[in-house]
Formats: sequence, structure tokens, C-alpha cells
Amino acid sequence: MSDVHIRKIVDYTEDTLIEGGREVETPIRMAACAAIIRNPWGNEYVEDLQPQIMAHAVALADALVPRLIALMGGPDRIEAFGKAAVTGTSGEVEHAAGLIHTLHFGNAYRIAAEADSFLPFTNKRAGAGTAITLPMTHKSLENKGARTHFVTLEFSIPDAPAHDEIVVALGASSGGRPHPRIGDRFQDMKLMGVDQAGRPLSA
Repeated sequence: MSDVHIRKIVDYTEDTLIEGGREVETPIRMAACAAIIRNPWGNEYVEDLQPQIMAHAVALADALVPRLIALMGGPDRIEAFGKAAVTGTSGEVEHAAGLIHTLHFGNAYRIAAEADSFLPFTNKRAGAGTAITLPMTHKSLENKGARTHFVTLEFSIPDAPAHDEIVVALGASSGGRPHPRIGDRFQDMKLMGVDQAGRPLSA
């Protein structure tokens, strides 16, 4: 689309082989793909963001989703996922949020990753070289509360976002934290005798 100006796409991967001095049974890959685009709303207040959201969402999904799936080795290698956007200093946080909080973007990733859960996220305003922080949780709604898969991937792009740019990123992990051993909320609830909201369980 002529309205979408992608300056570059950045891939980031890391494979954890050892954690806590102990070898990881199956190395865990975490990966991200980020697109750096020109802020379509510039530095002036725009009331209706929807036209540019619609113009950009599909193009960004088309650019990032297949690339990330390939970095991970296919959808079956993805267990946790997330998204993030950072607007440069001339933009609004609403601009960053608008590009990732639309089903035209998120659903493309959800479908490709064979997932059915919502995507955790960060959206913020910052300068070039800021940390791109991708919080992730299990891609399956059934396993959404699994603490093992409460993970975070973080990386930076030295020259992005420029003041008039937005970074849009997707992240994935092939597993949860290495050597997980803190239990889960259901164990806590049982031990504490409460439900998920902290209310005492009925006798």
C-alpha cells in the first residue's frame, strides 16, 4: 500500500541453552520481528485514527507474521506470544496502541500461530534505542494462566524509533521459562482455600 512506509524490518532471536548453571533439556527459542514505519498521523492531533489503522494493519501483519512464524520453525513451535508498539517522541501513545490493538493485525498472528488466546502487549512513547519489551503468555486460552509461560523478550534497535516513526513488533517463544518450579495459581488457591478472586471457598 502506498500509504505504508516501512523503513526496515528487524529480526531478533535468542536460544537459551543453559539457565542457572544447568543445561536446558530442550533449548528455548524466543524471537521477534519488528517493522519501523513512518508515523502516518505525523505530529498533529488527528481525531479519526481508523482510516490509517485500516491502511496499515494488514500490511504490517503481512510483513511480520510469516517472517516470525518462519523464524520459529512453524506454528507448532510456538507456545507463547505477544506484541508491542513504540511511537517516537513526536507521536502519541494512542498511535502505537492503534496499530496493534486491532483484530486486523492481531487475528492474522493468532490464526497463523494456531492460537486462541489474547495477545499480551506493551505500547509506549520513547526515543531511538529504547527497549522493545514483549510480554508473552501461553497462546492457548486453556493454558493462559500457566505461570511457566509468563515470559518477556526484550531487545533494542539503535536507530528506531526516530521521532516521527513507530516500531511495531510481534514476539514468540517455543516454551516457558527454563526449569520452572514456582507452581501455578490453582495450587495457590488450593493452599490458601480461596477462589481466583480471593474469596474463601465454600465448605
